[in-house]
Amino acid sequence: MNCSIVQDTRVGARSYNQDRLGYWRTPESILLLVADGMGGHAYGEIAAELTMRHIAARFKRDAQPRLANPDLFLFRAVLRSHSMLLREAHNLGLPDTPRTTVVACVVQEGHAYWSHVGDSRFYLVRNGRLVARTRDHTVVQQLVDEGRLHEDAVGTHPERNRVLQCLGGLLQPRVEPTARARLERDDILLLCSDGLWGPLTQRQLLDGLVAAPLGESVAQLAALAEARAG
Repeated sequence: MNCSIVQDTRVGARSYNQDRLGYWRTPESILLLVADGMGGHAYGEIAAELTMRHIAARFKRDAQPRLANPDLFLFRAVLRSHSMLLREAHNLGLPDTPRTTVVACVVQEGHAYWSHVGDSRFYLVRNGRLVARTRDHTVVQQLVDEGRLHEDAVGTHPERNRVLQCLGGLLQPRVEPTARARLERDDILLLCSDGLWGPLTQRQLLDGLVAAPLGESVAQLAALAEARAG
């Protein structure tokens, strides 16, 4: 499988980083993942770390050398991460369950499969144009869907941080059916937290991804988001 993978994460103005990201691969399958621990709840970084480890462990176990059913794998892995966080909070004696958003993607046999909970996003970009994007589980996404808010205003709306679904919350998330798309040469798959997409317009994000080699463009976009929003 011929591809390039670039990662970047920034602490910004915070004292520590609650985001976790990584990728795992076999000769026939790749798992990509971003988890964004929720800063409004204690131990968000623990939730992100445990979720990343849980989904990665299942991939290493099941991808031999590819997943029998990538759709079912993602659906189960994401949903079971929620139950895992509840158990771990009890085992660790935490006063509250740590919470996180997550977005995960499997690339296999010429297709991308993706699933998410919360406002961490997946983008499929082809020749500088948006082919697919996840819909956030947030209050502001509802406003966009109802035509009451423009997409580019989401990042500055006063309720932009109100997440309706997450892993580790009081209610079990409603994990949507896994989405999929056939890939073409030079497609770009972007997984990111709101720390990247929030301060940038969609046009800036799409144009920035193709403005330079991927390693440079990702670093430039992260630096721009950091400069704008801290």
